Order: sequence, then structure tokens, then C-alpha cells
Amino acid sequence: MRRLACLLVLTLLCALAAPAFAGGPQVGDTAPAFHLQDQNGHWHTPADFHGHWLVLYFYPKDFTPGCTTEVCTFRDDIAKLRQAGAEVVGVSLDDVKSHAEFAAKYHVPFPLLADADRSVATSYGVLTEHMGMHYAKRTTFLIDPQGRIAKVYVDVDPEKNSAQVMSDLATLKAKS
Repeated sequence: MRRLACLLVLTLLCALAAPAFAGGPQVGDTAPAFHLQDQNGHWHTPADFHGHWLVLYFYPKDFTPGCTTEVCTFRDDIAKLRQAGAEVVGVSLDDVKSHAEFAAKYHVPFPLLADADRSVATSYGVLTEHMGMHYAKRTTFLIDPQGRIAKVYVDVDPEKNSAQVMSDLATLKAKS
């Protein structure tokens, strides 16, 4: 019985400590820097978005069903997001050419950044691997106008992510 209680306590402590060891930035942290090209070959850094809310969403792969749903949902909500003072940027490990084709096919009105060397996915703690293939986990970071992480969304539903962000953005703006 005592052994079971110790195991239960240890499991609980590990679960509580897990977020601190996730490897990515947490709420309140300064967002990690990046310097990446978009689908048009333009370079972007966090400084480009200073003074604005930034929705930085990571997705696994261009042209896959979930990623297509997510990009189209953000595309359809872009006017509302911009009206709320937010810019949207998507990031995956795909290259600039793939992003250009994806953006053209789905009329994407915001930057899709190519993290081909995996450095940004690593710094945000979203790089993962399955059966030898690396990709970014579907994760969204809402970054405040001062460049700090305001909210982290893990394992997001591609169809609901944009609405979640808009709702939380309204709440966070009302508090500040």
C-alpha cells in the first residue's frame, strides 16, 4: 500500500513538473527569435510584428488535410483577427517553394514561414519525429505586442484554433 502511495505521489509530481520541462517557451516568456523566409521569399523576424499581437502557429505539412483546414480557417478569419490587432503567421518545416504552392492554391493572405533547418520549431519546443520523419507539432503561440508569450495552444483542433485565438485575444486585451 505504501509503495502504491509513493508511486502515485511521484506520478503526480512528474505530471505537475512536465510543463516546465516541455522545452518550449511558457506564458510570460519572451518569444524566441526567428529569421525565416515566407512563401514570397521575404524575410521575417519578431521585430516585424512588434506592437501587434502575433498568432504564430506551427503545423506539420503543406497540403495535408488538417493543415489545409487550419490555413483556410485562419484565411477566412484574417479580417477579424487584423481588426482585433493581430497578425497571423504559419510555420512548418516545408521549404519556400512548397509554401508558395500551398499559399497560391488556397489564397493565403499571411506569411507562411519555411523552417527547413528546424531551428525555430526546436526553439519553440514543437519539433517532433515519427518513423524517421520530422515535423512541427500543431501548436499555436499567441504573442503579445511586447513580444511575450500570452497563450500556448497544444494539440489544437485545426477547425477551431482560429476561433479559440480570437476569443482569448478579446479576453487578454480586455485585461490589459
